[in-house]
Amino acid sequence: IDTLAKSGVTFTDAHVSATVCAPSRAGLITGKYQQRFGFEANGTAGIGLSDDVVTIADVFKNNGYNTYALGKWHLGEETNDHPNQRGFDEFYGFLAGSRSYFPLDNPSKEKMLQHNGKRVVFDGYMTDVLGNQSTKFIEASKDKPFFMFLAYNAVHTPMHAKAEDLEKFKNHPRKELAAMTWSLDENIGKLLKVLEASGKRENTLIYFLSDNGGAHNNQSSTGTLKGWKGNKFEGGHRVPFIVSWPKMIKGNQKFEGLTSSLDIFTTSLSAAKINKPKTLKLDGENLLPYLRGEKQGNPHETLFWRKLDESALRMGDSKLIQLKGYGSVLYNLSSDLGETKDLSLVYNDKLQELKSKYNNW
Repeated sequence: IDTLAKSGVTFTDAHVSATVCAPSRAGLITGKYQQRFGFEANGTAGIGLSDDVVTIADVFKNNGYNTYALGKWHLGEETNDHPNQRGFDEFYGFLAGSRSYFPLDNPSKEKMLQHNGKRVVFDGYMTDVLGNQSTKFIEASKDKPFFMFLAYNAVHTPMHAKAEDLEKFKNHPRKELAAMTWSLDENIGKLLKVLEASGKRENTLIYFLSDNGGAHNNQSSTGTLKGWKGNKFEGGHRVPFIVSWPKMIKGNQKFEGLTSSLDIFTTSLSAAKINKPKTLKLDGENLLPYLRGEKQGNPHETLFWRKLDESALRMGDSKLIQLKGYGSVLYNLSSDLGETKDLSLVYNDKLQELKSKYNNW
């Protein structure tokens, strides 16, 4: 992962569109705020993606790409929500939001590892199984371009790791998380090696990110950031984000502009020189001009979050967080990244400006 980061750009102010996994994935795969189609919280995952919403895989498939989804889906469990019905030629993964990393004797339809609907009986460790399959899909694609959504369940609970990796980190204070991350790192390495060997690495655009901030139940640390997965403090939605495309973007860069996972769809269309369908509404921005130095500043002036009774708005350095029944708080992230000093009583005009923007959204 460090090698991947050095080959491209690391983002210091990147965010996902939701603080829990299912709606965050819905935003990423559609390039639009998931509230536009009623997918706001994990509880809506049973409903799945709206039938009329277009996915990034739909567009790439229609433009001659092989499309692959691997790993965790969590975007609906009905037949019409299956990845094969949402633009993916191949699905090798599971429908549920989490499952054991080791084989299950009698898995449910949602938790079984499957290939295009048929159960796959596997030995070993899920992260390795997904990593190995990702390399097979790349080799099978040969000279045809591909779009891959490689969604490892690592490092989501349950905290399962291989015995040899646990031994490697036996004295680590967070040994399970360390061992799981090590395995994730190894399998990203496998992918990069296969891309290198096939001559595709230079012209493959890779995004690396988490679908939400650190959880309170998987040994995560959010460092100086306040909060966890599920809430609207920075620790809930500010994520690691890497973009690597050696042929077109210089390596060893940092980008500090306000960025969202919503940008992946728009940026990918630009990179592939695919015209956006006229009827398709996207909320993301094209990051390429910023990464090539053609534009400066923030790709987004504002970003919004909402999950049922919780909401937030970011505008410049200002951050508004609201919780139904408890009121609002206002932070200045440039001087208070840890969100410790509520400025709502000091800067009432700014508070009202942000509330108005949120209400308009």
